[in-house]
Amino acid sequence: MSRRQDSAARELTLERWLSDCGVLAPTRTALTGDISRRTYARFETEGGATVVLATYPASQRAVCERFARTSRLLTGLAIRVPRILEMRCNRGWMLLEDLGPETLYDQPTTQWNQLATYFESAVEVSRRIATLPTDQVAELSPPLNHDLLSKELDQTYEVFLRPEGLLGEGAERSRIEASLDQLCTRLGEARAVPCHRDLMVRNLVPIGPANAGLPSLAVLDHQDLRMGPPGYDLASLLNDSLFPPRQTEHHLLKLAFGGEPPYLDYHRAAAQRTLKAVGSYAAFARRGFKRHIPLIAPTLGRTLFHLGQLPEQESLFALVSHRWAAAARQ
Repeated sequence: MSRRQDSAARELTLERWLSDCGVLAPTRTALTGDISRRTYARFETEGGATVVLATYPASQRAVCERFARTSRLLTGLAIRVPRILEMRCNRGWMLLEDLGPETLYDQPTTQWNQLATYFESAVEVSRRIATLPTDQVAELSPPLNHDLLSKELDQTYEVFLRPEGLLGEGAERSRIEASLDQLCTRLGEARAVPCHRDLMVRNLVPIGPANAGLPSLAVLDHQDLRMGPPGYDLASLLNDSLFPPRQTEHHLLKLAFGGEPPYLDYHRAAAQRTLKAVGSYAAFARRGFKRHIPLIAPTLGRTLFHLGQLPEQESLFALVSHRWAAAARQ
């Protein structure tokens, strides 16, 4: 059988499965989704409703199974996630409830007095995730320890900091890399808690009012749940794509942690997370996904801000602040 024939046979098998599930295959609408190898499509059912098909390539079949496990864990804590309607992970198919086209990132308002309540709901989601059974979460994926956090920054060095001349040369470059490695060491030494790993606005869907006057949010893309540094999910939430003003950020951190600053666990996690994100955006651009390019400069600015809040990174901040601040203004 040729590759074309094999592909046609797989598509026919998928259409038969969808038909058995009450889905009209000819109405497929491709969705943008994330930058992973998974693909998503919206289908209309025989009753006129819509559902979402997630398709996992062969190398991602274990991720399909893990999504089912993390769905059960989060649902057990009354965290809203898309309901799994049907799944055939051995084939790489999962049929999900359609929660609509707009994430928190897509909300029509950019007024923070209106957005803040959504972020308060997200802070509550992060608090609940941190209470998940650690033994069950630890089984899912490798922890965000020093080795993984440091490895994540390797891409940023390769695709952004070095090409843009932001690492310096010789002894200066060694000092920068050593300081960032120390940052990852401190994060890895902190008492790990369960983390979503990518709790940011493009993975949160507003779904209506809830108790205590806060809007309800559904959580997407949760298959990477793992143990990680305290403050990591807050670092993702407050420093990815939408950047709350300092007053709002302080309010949300006080809500999450109590007390007053400094919130050093948060600033350490945010410094690493934002620098990692800069590398991810630059790598996406190299692969032809240009929509994240406008986020590179402001995200690097967030890295610089958080480094400036860390007493142990005072010398690194002094070393990189001028050049990095110039790049963050571009």
